[in-house]
Amino acid sequence: MISARSRGLMAAKMLMKGTAARMGVMKRVSLVFKAKANKALDKMEDPRETLDYSYQRQLELLTKVRRGVADVATSRKRVELQMNQLQQQSNKLEDQARKALGMGREDLARGALERKASAQGQLNDLQAQYAQLQAEEEKLTVASQRLQSKVDAFRTRKETIKATYTAAEAQTRINEAFSGISEEMGDVGMAIQRAEDKTAQMQARAGAIDELMASGALDDAVGGQRDDIQNELDMLSASSDVESELSRLKGEITAGAPKQLEGGANGNSQEAQSAQAPQGQAKPASIPAADRPAEPQDGEG
Repeated sequence: MISARSRGLMAAKMLMKGTAARMGVMKRVSLVFKAKANKALDKMEDPRETLDYSYQRQLELLTKVRRGVADVATSRKRVELQMNQLQQQSNKLEDQARKALGMGREDLARGALERKASAQGQLNDLQAQYAQLQAEEEKLTVASQRLQSKVDAFRTRKETIKATYTAAEAQTRINEAFSGISEEMGDVGMAIQRAEDKTAQMQARAGAIDELMASGALDDAVGGQRDDIQNELDMLSASSDVESELSRLKGEITAGAPKQLEGGANGNSQEAQSAQAPQGQAKPASIPAADRPAEPQDGEG
């Protein structure tokens, strides 16, 4: 028998295993989601926009630093005005104490000097604040100048990087266009291929229809239907035309053979006469075949 404590331990172990398995699955899901999100963000990110945003943030920080310098300078100026007022008040109380002593009023002179001492204490405090504000203002001014130099340098580098990235992007698009792997050029190439395929298909279809119409397998819808007898008559007419043309060519070849023989005999006789002619007499020039008069053919004149 398994005790209740053992069953409880077993249930706790199974629960821990299930929890660990779920945690493992959640970690994997989180990792996959982060990887997908990182890839999508990397694809969507434009370095030029990121640089512009960083430069904008630096300008905002520089503006805050300058505003801090202005605020510290304003506080310093306010303290300086208060110091001047206390100094004037202290000088006035001293004059009043001197006048009171001259009039024999030592009590009034003592009261004026006491007020002067209080004003002098406030003046000392304000002088300490003034020195602190002045030191703070100098530090902020130096920091503002350094930050301004960094912002200017970052702006120059930013523009250089943007120009280089733009040039590289343009060069990549040009190379992709030349190689035909860009999306736009790929669509154009597919459109050209489809047009060529359709043109070839239409040409093949037109040729096939012409052959079918010539063979009589298809009827001419405009000229009317043609029966078998008409087809045979057309074929006989075409065959008769071919036979007559062949006979004409044979006749021309047969008539041309005697002309060649007669021309050869005349040539031999002329050579003999020229050989028997006495010396000192010019031999008769042979007439070229092209300039000779045409011989009458059989059946003419």
